[in-house]
Amino acid sequence: MTSYPAQWEADVVLRDGGTAHLRPIVPEDADALQRFHKAQSPESIYLRFFAPMPELPPRELARFVTVDHTDRVAFVLLVGEDIIGVGRYDRLDAISAEVAFNIADAHQGRGIGSILLEHLAAAALENGITVFTAEVLPQNRSMLQVFAAAGYEVSREFDDGVVAVRFEIDPTDKSMQVVAAREHRAESLSVRQILHPRSVVVIGASRTRHSTGNLLVRNLSSAGFTGRLTIVHPEADSIAGLPTVRSLEDLTEPADLAVIAVPAEAVSGVVRDCASHGVKAVVVVSSGFAETGAEGTALQREVVATARMHGMRLVGPNSFGIANTAGDIALNASLSPFFPESGTLGLFSQSGALGTALLARATQLGLGISTFVSAGNRADLSGNDVLQYWEEDPATSAVGLYLESIGNPRKFSRIARRVSRVKPVVVVKSDLTGQELPPGHQVRLSGLEERASGALDEVLAQAGVIRAASTRQLFDVAQVLTSQPLPAGRRVGIVGNSAAVGTLLAQGARADGLEVPHAPVSLHPEVQADEFARALAEMFAREDVDSVIVSFTPSAGASEAEIAGALSELAATSDKTTVACFSGVQGVREELTAFVADADGRRISRSVPSYFGPEEAVWALARTVDYAMWRAEDHGRYPELEGIDRRCARGIVDEALASVPVGESVLLGAPETRALMSAYGIAPLPLITTHSVAEAREAAEQLGYPVAIKAVNKRLRHRMELGGVRLNIETPEELADDYAQVCELVAEYADDDGPTGIDVQQMAPPGIPCVVRAGEDPLLGPVVSFSLAGDTSELVGDIAHRVAPLTDVDASEMIRSVKSSPRLFGYKGLPVANVEPIEDLLLRVAELVDDIPAVADVEIHPVVATPAGAHVLSTRVILRESHDRIDSGRRRLA
Repeated sequence: MTSYPAQWEADVVLRDGGTAHLRPIVPEDADALQRFHKAQSPESIYLRFFAPMPELPPRELARFVTVDHTDRVAFVLLVGEDIIGVGRYDRLDAISAEVAFNIADAHQGRGIGSILLEHLAAAALENGITVFTAEVLPQNRSMLQVFAAAGYEVSREFDDGVVAVRFEIDPTDKSMQVVAAREHRAESLSVRQILHPRSVVVIGASRTRHSTGNLLVRNLSSAGFTGRLTIVHPEADSIAGLPTVRSLEDLTEPADLAVIAVPAEAVSGVVRDCASHGVKAVVVVSSGFAETGAEGTALQREVVATARMHGMRLVGPNSFGIANTAGDIALNASLSPFFPESGTLGLFSQSGALGTALLARATQLGLGISTFVSAGNRADLSGNDVLQYWEEDPATSAVGLYLESIGNPRKFSRIARRVSRVKPVVVVKSDLTGQELPPGHQVRLSGLEERASGALDEVLAQAGVIRAASTRQLFDVAQVLTSQPLPAGRRVGIVGNSAAVGTLLAQGARADGLEVPHAPVSLHPEVQADEFARALAEMFAREDVDSVIVSFTPSAGASEAEIAGALSELAATSDKTTVACFSGVQGVREELTAFVADADGRRISRSVPSYFGPEEAVWALARTVDYAMWRAEDHGRYPELEGIDRRCARGIVDEALASVPVGESVLLGAPETRALMSAYGIAPLPLITTHSVAEAREAAEQLGYPVAIKAVNKRLRHRMELGGVRLNIETPEELADDYAQVCELVAEYADDDGPTGIDVQQMAPPGIPCVVRAGEDPLLGPVVSFSLAGDTSELVGDIAHRVAPLTDVDASEMIRSVKSSPRLFGYKGLPVANVEPIEDLLLRVAELVDDIPAVADVEIHPVVATPAGAHVLSTRVILRESHDRIDSGRRRLA
């Protein structure tokens, strides 16, 4: 029997937003399984067992809870101590197994069957099973629907009153889309339950005015929360002028949300008490958890496990709180003294202190927000969850996130890319590579810092995310995104009453990638309002202008208020993106706001954001233009690549890792590397590893002259300048001479623990050598990189990075984005290379590392680009046994 597979345990979000804990079944589950069975209706029992069975016989019960985790696998889904679903498979032969489910009557319709199927399929694939079968009664429509809706190609046969279904469980594009869609719905709903509570209970409020709990109560009260607010205190009759109850027992009905501000050591018990009284979610503002060290980390894990096990999402701990400015909610369950006006910007922060700064800045600028979440230590609810919610939230038109770390970057990239297609996402992110983390943040460390350090910007750009260097920049661009239409192009018109400021704006715009088709319109300093308005109207009417920047310096002429009024009226009726530089008006203010009718005839406000300096105005507009251009682009498709044998590839990897401890790496041997590449349609030029001149001559005769020889020694590998590579060897005599010289070098650079020998390989046609690299980076997920070969590319960081999977456009842009790419396209008379085979190679390598997380690093160095095609000369693969990938084919919380 295989040892208990702890890596299969998972916390999951159900269809209705609640949570549950999934784990392999164990013999100790016998009593709970019997209780689960006895609670089922006779109809449910009959649909599962095809016969009446009020109670599981002892022999059957023992068989159900005793599995080997290989040929017989079973999962239970738990809420608290109660089993709410069971799924299992029993192997039939080498590649197929029969699958069966049983869902508690009280929990039907919560998506439990689909979750069990996903996890059973993932476990089965690990054990070499690729086909599931099941026998289902025709009236068991819900189970038939689980199979039909999973995205697999399901065949059905009706025989002797039973429907026999059969389907392959290898992930398909459709099945992965189904998983992502279900994950989105569930996580979005779980966040909505937190941000739209009808009742809130505060636990831990003190009568001391300056205490955390007291401040929470006062903020909830002063914001005018429209739901039912209850304060729990064992002794006080009132807190902040509001009546209290002694305990949760006194609640007349369960609360939707609990806000907890008790000492850290008491939080777990309070969360458990909330669960027993039907609370749906908790916000923990208490500190003293992972940010304090190992003991706090253990306490934090206990709190999160308690919440999830009992069906609740948790914000925090060490959270600054949450807010929802909608008029029918008016929720300020935060520690912020600022409660911004209602608006359309969603804000997420990990740091509590920065949460205060974000809300204060929004208030200062007059920029309204829709919702705000401070995740604190981000032990459960994360930025990814909130993005899932904001994607379809009608109250949110743009998203701003302050991220100190990214716990699941692969998932973030996937969600952000989807959200960015409908709403702009702005991220403030420090240049962390995973080696230095904010206190309390539990993320994996990067094993490839040289890759991670340059990849984050490109990963964000790939997803259409706007990266800001500071919270100030976040709000600079957010003002445009939430108040103005997106620009149709890069052409900018400039109007002002200062030639110097106009010149600065034009220079800054061009430097930031914008086009200025006309000289700035510079009116005289004493310009009157009607003259300024005519110049503005002419600029707005120009067809060769997509955006307008307006500056005004107060003088003896018109007042700033008069110019602001004229500008706001004209901008409100224009479809051109407009920003302003008014020294006396900063932010989104009433002075620059006008009202217009929308397409449905409703009266809405349109504001022109104003900045103190030209630099801020240009930067914000340029980022808005970049986003608009990204959104309008064709982002390509995920092509269906031919010639990929995933089962063969998984078999090669599994066999290579069979005796490798979890967390350790192994260099894949040359024959296995070639077989793995072949399974993904990648064919390196033939080579033979030799250990003597005689073997080298035999290899050259077999391959055909001319040949190249390359030292396998890792210090000499690819190092022509050190003499480890010799090219265009045309005769046996030349081969013997070069071989002897390389052998001397190998002896000089001897590496006791590295591979030995000298490779003999067919000569590739002359061309431009390139490098393709990919692997499961612990910080960034499955990353693919491209560069031209040579130390220079590495020294100056001329390397393109993307997160897998790649679209065809991603692959094309990767090649063209490196600064040295002109060498591939005829630079200074060089032959133009055919890069399509390299694009195909990037797509195939991306699919390999996306499919198989154990591929820690694959390096194709070099692949030679020629006018006729591309030739892969050398491939190295490192495998690492790991169960760390969170974002896989089965839904699970970090």
